[in-house]
Amino acid sequence: MDNEILKTVFGLLGGLAVFLFGMNMMSEGLQKVAGEKMRYVLSLLTKNAVMGVLAGAITTAVLQSSSATTVMAIGFVSAGLLKLPQAISIIFGANIGTTMTAQLIAFKISDYIWPIIFIGFLIYFFAKKENIKYIGETVFAFGLLFLGINTMGSVMKPLASSPIFVSLIEQVADMPVLGVLVGTLMTVVVQSSSATIAVLQNFAAQAGPDGVSSMLGLQGAIPILFGDNIGTTITALLACIGQSKNAKRTAISHSIFNITGTLVFIWFIPQFAWVVQAISPTGTEVDVISRQIANAHTLFNVTNTLIWIPLLPLMVKIVTTIIPGEDEREQKQGELQFIDERLLDQPEFAIHLVLQEISRVNEMVSGILVQTRKSVLHNDSAAAESVLTAEGEVDILQDKIIRYMSTMFTTGYLNEAQSVRLAGIMEVSSNVERISDSCASIVHKMKQGMERNGTFSESALEEMGSSFTLVEQMASLVTEVLKNSDCNAATKVVELESNINQLEHRLRKKHLNRLNEGTCTPEMTVTYTEILHNLERIGDYCTHIAVFVLENQKGISKEEMK
Repeated sequence: MDNEILKTVFGLLGGLAVFLFGMNMMSEGLQKVAGEKMRYVLSLLTKNAVMGVLAGAITTAVLQSSSATTVMAIGFVSAGLLKLPQAISIIFGANIGTTMTAQLIAFKISDYIWPIIFIGFLIYFFAKKENIKYIGETVFAFGLLFLGINTMGSVMKPLASSPIFVSLIEQVADMPVLGVLVGTLMTVVVQSSSATIAVLQNFAAQAGPDGVSSMLGLQGAIPILFGDNIGTTITALLACIGQSKNAKRTAISHSIFNITGTLVFIWFIPQFAWVVQAISPTGTEVDVISRQIANAHTLFNVTNTLIWIPLLPLMVKIVTTIIPGEDEREQKQGELQFIDERLLDQPEFAIHLVLQEISRVNEMVSGILVQTRKSVLHNDSAAAESVLTAEGEVDILQDKIIRYMSTMFTTGYLNEAQSVRLAGIMEVSSNVERISDSCASIVHKMKQGMERNGTFSESALEEMGSSFTLVEQMASLVTEVLKNSDCNAATKVVELESNINQLEHRLRKKHLNRLNEGTCTPEMTVTYTEILHNLERIGDYCTHIAVFVLENQKGISKEEMK
């Protein structure tokens, strides 16, 4: 007897492990296949509530996890890239998208599991093209997912003949509240509503004493299904710890969505079950109940979403009342604002956050360039000190950004195109930092010149001013390039590079003429030429950034989140 119990327990746990492994692998494969297309989802996020729902559903279908989508929404709203109503609409969509897993599980493909696994392996092992390999990985994982389900189903069959277990099931079936609690607890433990619903589908498919009726029945399964939906919100609540107020509100909205839906539907379980049976295939209960549960899951979430979409302002008001106050994000010096470690397994979204972070640092660097001009042309010591302080902060941020991107390369989630793109973004980030380094170098050279009691002539100051003006124009265009992937601005930057090169060459000649005429002091020659050289290098760095955007015109578009 003890051996039978152990066999059942470990069979169930082993099947669940294979299922979760297959689901995670399928998520990775789908993400790699979708790759660049996931950037289209980003463009849907800020349009309106309906588009937010659609984006949430698509993202969840690809990630195979509503929790992952919810964490993404929390990360984006915490960084200020999404407003609260937009984030909540994504949560609504995530609840619809997660029902796709249950719909897949409901297909009866037990006889085809091993052929699917074998075909997936062959494609993955022998394919030369990367995208074909990812398709093979996805097919292989799909087979593993069903292998896990099949294993769980086979070890559950003996439970139907256990009087104690049958008695427990009868209690759950007769007490909807108990069913909700069971479903909630299961999902909290497993941290995957898709997994617990798969267990529920398999268990419900076990025949009772008559051999044709489910030992649980649809009406008994529905409350557990509701509990599964509530349990999955725990992940979101954990993810919002330490985040902004809007992040907490987003997580709470997920809980409210599922709890209110359960509180409404639990009073109409017989009627709800009747509607589900009416839209599901006919046949003996054990043969169709898996599909019925999948349809119940989809119908519950779609109906709940249709109810809440027009009530979105009410949801915002409720969560704002629960978490009152303004959503103020305190930004500490040297701290990242957008990058989120929890999104490393979602490369397209992680890359988007990296670009936002680099764009923010670039704006800091533009300010450093302005202060550098003041320190040189007006001999402003306070501006010089602010340049050196800000340059140190940029160095710290750059180190953190590069480390984050380096970690992305090691996760295994990037496809080839994303790896190439990320390598280019890493170079962009380095060029942004080099601009601040050049500004610091200019300030240091200026200090050295002043220590030698050197002075610039009015002509020299005027000429350096013209160089600063041109470089600042290029830096301003780069800000537009990074914010909006503005190819027109990028083209202008490239065109201006030859101007800065020609200007440096011309001004060097003019300075030599002034030296011959005795209107400039020799002590400042090195300082003057070094300043011009650093300004020319800043122009080069701006050009490198612009060229990257021009070469990656399929990057994030103007319509995407700002």
